[in-house]
Amino acid sequence: MIYKKLNTYLRLLRIPHWIKNGFVLAPLVFARQFEDVQLCLQAGWAFLSFCFLSSSIYVLNDLCDQAEDAQHPDKRERPIASGAVGVNEAVVLIGLMLILSLVIGWYQSMQMLGVLLCYLGLSVAYSLGLKHVAILDVMAIAAGFVLRILAGALAINVPLSHWLVLCTIMISLFLGFTKRRAELVAMKDSAENTRKVLQDYSVAFLDQVIPMVTAATIICYALYTVDSRTVEMFQSRAMLLTVPCVIYGLFRYIYLIYHQHKGQDPTYALCHDVPTIANLIIWIGLSVVIIKHGAEFNILG
Repeated sequence: MIYKKLNTYLRLLRIPHWIKNGFVLAPLVFARQFEDVQLCLQAGWAFLSFCFLSSSIYVLNDLCDQAEDAQHPDKRERPIASGAVGVNEAVVLIGLMLILSLVIGWYQSMQMLGVLLCYLGLSVAYSLGLKHVAILDVMAIAAGFVLRILAGALAINVPLSHWLVLCTIMISLFLGFTKRRAELVAMKDSAENTRKVLQDYSVAFLDQVIPMVTAATIICYALYTVDSRTVEMFQSRAMLLTVPCVIYGLFRYIYLIYHQHKGQDPTYALCHDVPTIANLIIWIGLSVVIIKHGAEFNILG
């Protein structure tokens, strides 16, 4: 009985979605600091603080969306929508996760605490209203990811790369708009009952926006790999070799959206689609090798 209840709480906290907080670790990798144990620990604490904070927001969202989730074929099985977790229990979980997150942030620095509070404010605004405003809902999600990489840069005290910010914004917009399309197609006529903002979207509009953000994502990443500061830092132009991985990853996700009618949950697709997982592993492995051994891995001159 205790195990079942604990499992329900873990489902409510959406632990698999913590993978999104991997953006906090991006500055550690791309600043070539991942071999410094102390900096890895600092980045790890920042990652953990965002995990706790994002879980508190997931619970808050489920509380706010209880009525809509109850009408969704999949979301109605969520702990709050199904009645497995009561409102009082959910409030306690929110408070616990918030305390853990903010204490870690305060322990690291006042700047880190400030970023966490900004993310909290943005997330509450999203839960209470922004998620009902078309386009702005996806832009708010993108801003949340930018705050994640800002936290990662603050944790290890390195400047925040403008290329990292641009790439983060573009990939976030890509995932946000493709998710809206997947939801719109999956729910059809009942879409607005499960997510109100969907009534302000159309498949035709999203089919215009998605190619734009896809192209922008590829261009931003490609320009980052050949930027003079990137070449100087890694002592190589070999990061250009990782561009095909990014292109394949984006195209594969579009394929899942358009042809396999998946994508309502990007985290699920990322963790269960074998080609996507293999591509991600190749991209990470290749990037680390190039970042670590740039001068030796200089086949592009």
